[in-house]
Formats: sequence, C-alpha cells, structure tokens
Amino acid sequence: MAASRTIFVAGAGIGGLTASLALAAKGFRVVVLEKAERLEEAGAGVQLSPNASRVLIALGLQPRLAGIAVTPEAISLMSVRSGGAVARLPLGAPAASRAGAPYLVIHRGELQAALLAEVREHHDIELRLGCQFEDVASHAKGLSVFQRTGAARRQDLALALIGADGIWSAVREHVSPRSQPQFSGLIAWRGTLDATQLPREYAARAVQLWMGPNAHLVAYPISGARQINIVAVVPGTWNRPGWNAQGEGNELRDVFAGPRWPGPARMMITAVDSWRKFALFTVPEVRDWSRGAIALLGDSAHAMLPFAAQGAGMAIEDAAVLARCLAEAPNDSGAAIAAALQRYARERRARVARVARTARRNGTIYHLSGPAALARDFAIKAMGPKRVLALQDWIYHWHP
Repeated sequence: MAASRTIFVAGAGIGGLTASLALAAKGFRVVVLEKAERLEEAGAGVQLSPNASRVLIALGLQPRLAGIAVTPEAISLMSVRSGGAVARLPLGAPAASRAGAPYLVIHRGELQAALLAEVREHHDIELRLGCQFEDVASHAKGLSVFQRTGAARRQDLALALIGADGIWSAVREHVSPRSQPQFSGLIAWRGTLDATQLPREYAARAVQLWMGPNAHLVAYPISGARQINIVAVVPGTWNRPGWNAQGEGNELRDVFAGPRWPGPARMMITAVDSWRKFALFTVPEVRDWSRGAIALLGDSAHAMLPFAAQGAGMAIEDAAVLARCLAEAPNDSGAAIAAALQRYARERRARVARVARTARRNGTIYHLSGPAALARDFAIKAMGPKRVLALQDWIYHWHP
C-alpha cells in the first residue's frame, strides 16, 4: 500500500470512528485498525452536548441518530441533602437553538453502530477488525505501520498514525511512554432498565443527577427513551485485571440504603437487574500528544473523570480539529505533517485540560456532605437555572 494520503487510525471506538470520517471528509484515505473481531462497546449511555453533536451532524450522522438518540428536556439537579430537586436546567429545543446544536443522550453501543455504518459506506475508509496495531517506524517515505491478524503480520506505508486506542493505548508508548493510567479511587456502576419499570415522573425525557455524600447517581433515557441508563459513582478499590467487571447488586444497594438517600434514588438502584463495575482511570498530563507523524486522540491522550459528561465529546472534538489541521498542511511531506499534528496538539491541550479540571471539581461538588452540601444547594438555587446552565456555555458553544 502506498503512503500517499493514507492515514492509519488505531482503535475503532467513538473517537477513532469519528476521526476516520472527519479525515475522509477532508480527502484522506483512512485505514482503521481494531484488535477486536467484533465491535461491542462497553458501557451503556453517553451524553453528547452541542459541542459534540454539531460535529457528528456535520459529518452526516443526523439521519442515523434520529431514531435512537433522545433530546432531554432538562437536567434536574437533585440533592440528597434537601431530598429533591434544587434546579431544573432547561434543555430541549430552546437550548439547542441557543447553542446551535442539540443536547443528545444515546446508548453508547448504538452510537458506535451508527458511526460504524457510516464508516462502512465510505469508499475511502477501510476497517480491519481483528487486526492489532503492533509497531510503527519512521523513515524517509513516511511511516511503516506494523499490524497482526492472528499469526499473520503485515506492514503498510502511511502518511500518519493516529492513536485512538483508548486509555491503555499501545500507540501512546511511541509518543509519551511515561504517561500511564492512574486509578482515581472511584468506581462507576452502570446498568439499564426498561422505562416501563419506573413511575412516569422518573422515566421522563430528562437527565437526573442525584448529589450525595461521597457518591452520586445519574439517570437518563436512551434507545429512543425505551430504556433508562443508570450510573452510580462510589469510592472503592480495584485489585483485579482489567478495568471492568460484573457487579453484585446487593453491594451497591447497601451503599444507597437507609434514610440518607431518598426513596426515588433507592428505587432506581433496586430496579436494575444487572450491573457492570468500571474502575475510573485517568491519564493525567500527557506531555506529548504527537511525535513526528504520530499523534494521540481521545482517551489515549487525556482520559478524564466523567463528571462533566465530556469524555466522548472531547474525543469527537479532537477528531474534527485533527482532520482540519492535517487538511491545512501545505503538502504531504514529513515535516508538514509533523507540524500539523503539533498544531492540533497546541490547539486542543488547554481546552481539554480545562474540561478535565472542571470534571474533577464537579466530582468534589457532587459528593459534598453536611454544611458544605447545604451551601452548595443554596448557591445553586440562588443562581437560578439559566445562570447555572450558562456556566456550560464555554463547553457547549465550541465550534471546530
């Protein structure tokens, strides 16, 4: 395979598939390497605020998302301290008009399937499932990308290599090998239930965020509002291989038991039949996002806590900026590609770092107790829903 205008993307998650579509839209030929033989995305739901949804819409995904994504009417901030809602932040059509794109909630697997269907219809994208990235070497003609499928090993020439292979990135070893994932001390329990299992008021088209002492709970509709995605975040330890495992529901119910947590929150926890536990790892302060014609994208560069609902959003933003920077390169020389990837990294670094800081701060705020929780609730009520929502404008109003 000739290197001319061919870019390899390692990883077929949300970031990798979005990057492949964005790059192909700029005239590049793209090869996506995915070690899994089938794409089965872990997790359940994902929130796509306007900064992310506008990128997907621009790439032509709106028709595929129409039947599966839900546009929530509001975000309800619920306090265990007060026993109910402290603010209802308006979303829906007015917020979409204000931001120029909708706020969507969607099943992660359905989003990945929509991206995959779009990728498979694009004649300039080749998806290689069951094909694992192994190594990369730079030379005068560009890059040699080495891959393995079963016992067979092959190499191809490429203009650039993009590491979108997640928090345990193999590509990162060639860019920033000292940057390693760190366990946050928090575990996210994720499950789903049929919307019919809850009273109507708790199965509404809204995102519910219950803030409580040392834990919080998030619930929102997915799969065309037929299911409810539940995420509970609690402190914990992780001493097992991998980063996700089957969860025992009784363990989580014990955490949310008792009068401290209101009945509606306990009801949602009890209604879920099957849980998965996900250890929350981060990749803090990756020094280098690019090296020569190799660059990182999404969690491989900046895995963050999910408390700003921007993990997928930042990867989607990365993809749009990466494609633009590479398309603006004056030519396809190694120096021009390296400079374009450096420009991408410079443009993204400050914003992503600010979002990561916001996520960490949100986690602290959600988990307050006692007088601090009382002060939090009072401050939110005093500001009012519109002012609280406006605090997110710098995130939601971003354009590539």
